[in-house]
Amino acid sequence: MASAASSAAASGAAKPTREGGLTSAADIAEEARDIKTILATPGRVLIAAPGLTGSLNPVGGVVDDLVTVRHTAALDPKSGPQRIFSPAGTPAQHFAQFGWLGAAGQVPGPQTVWTAPAGAKLTPQTPVTLSWTNPTGATFTLTYKIDADYMLTVEQGVTNAGTAPLTLEPVAQLNRTSKTAALDSFNVHAGPFGAYDEVVDFGTDYDDIAETGKVTKDGRTDWVGFTDVYWMSTLIPENKAPASADFRTPGNQIFLANLFYPEGTVAPGQSLKRTTQLFAGAKEMKVLDRYEADGISKFSLAIDWGWFRWFERPLFMLLDALFRTVHNFGVAIILLTLIVRGVMFPIAQKQFASMAAMRAIQPKMKAIQDRYKDDKPKQQEEIMALYKKEGVNPLAGCLPIFLQIPVFFALYKVLILAVEMRHQPFALWIKDLSAPDPLHVLNLFGLLPFEVPAFLGIGVLAILLGVTMWLQFKLQPAQMDPVQQQVFAIMPWLMMFIMAPFAPAC
Repeated sequence: MASAASSAAASGAAKPTREGGLTSAADIAEEARDIKTILATPGRVLIAAPGLTGSLNPVGGVVDDLVTVRHTAALDPKSGPQRIFSPAGTPAQHFAQFGWLGAAGQVPGPQTVWTAPAGAKLTPQTPVTLSWTNPTGATFTLTYKIDADYMLTVEQGVTNAGTAPLTLEPVAQLNRTSKTAALDSFNVHAGPFGAYDEVVDFGTDYDDIAETGKVTKDGRTDWVGFTDVYWMSTLIPENKAPASADFRTPGNQIFLANLFYPEGTVAPGQSLKRTTQLFAGAKEMKVLDRYEADGISKFSLAIDWGWFRWFERPLFMLLDALFRTVHNFGVAIILLTLIVRGVMFPIAQKQFASMAAMRAIQPKMKAIQDRYKDDKPKQQEEIMALYKKEGVNPLAGCLPIFLQIPVFFALYKVLILAVEMRHQPFALWIKDLSAPDPLHVLNLFGLLPFEVPAFLGIGVLAILLGVTMWLQFKLQPAQMDPVQQQVFAIMPWLMMFIMAPFAPAC
């Protein structure tokens, strides 16, 4: 990742992983200790919903403790649920806060202690309202609601019972550390992102903010936040509100996503309310589609599908349907590959026919090369005449390959983006299709107790890939250029090393 990686390097931390999360053993241990201590503080408002559990901190009215119910932190179920939000000051700091900008002492601040109803518990059936009254008699409220998936709705209210008008600006903020950032690669973005004027923007990374201190986004904000490969946190302003957004950093690998509503004046006896939605959870396609159908513009594109999303979404829906039928993602992937291969068979057949035709005229081509080895122009002229006579097009074998590339790239993208496939088993030793092959040659397939570096992690699947590619190349006609022939001979074993660190599903 260009952004998180440089931040990690500056702090001496390990490089980010594809999935994200803390990578330093010291940070992981400290996070566990801090979470246990902070969450034991009295007064927290519990959150219990089908998609998320956790708590609200009455100090600042902060949403800083959220874990998913549907996803575990690691393959082992005993690892506990995947944590999305962590309180301020912890190594994995990530939280949301809602408030107002205004005169000091007249609006609540980050350390304001809000009052919660006794025994309050936030569930889909029971909203929770926190309140605070300023010295002039204006009462501020934060009303939290939660649904069955990953969406919280926060209503910021103020009622002016004083004698003077109150000028303020409603705001919402996401605060996170890049220490937990996922790997930002050329084909999957991880970092700051958002939608503005119904256009999704993946063009900002953590380094951009670190270099300038602030990145402002133009246009009406549809939603804004931070994304990893599988998880995201976003702020969604109320429908058609003229909200603006920016990203900032106070330093120390902390980054802020800010949402601003227009400044307003609340006259005595009047009230002002703003409603903001907070998504914090897994990027499950069906969930995002449902939120988009409910009115959140372009929310399904929070998944970084890229250029081939018109292929990728139908492929995912077919893959999901196959999984629900066979109840094994590995088998579903095999079936999907066979279906794709079947659809592409007419194109592939043309490629095979062209290869067979080229193989058939190889002896004649060799004879021409030998006869005119000292006259290259004449050699090319005779070879072209041979192609015409035999009805062979040397480029016919290339076109089908180019036509298949978008389809198989789309399939690859689906497999690396789908959180639904995370921690899904296949068979035998493959317990997690989203993780690299755990059995490596150098540690005798797991018998020796040491971790193999990723670039040397040649496993069973990588070896099978190398062998099958070698056999496939052997079936192709020999190349006229000796250099090309050597490249074809080396390519299967080179790809074996390149693909070894990838997950089996890819």
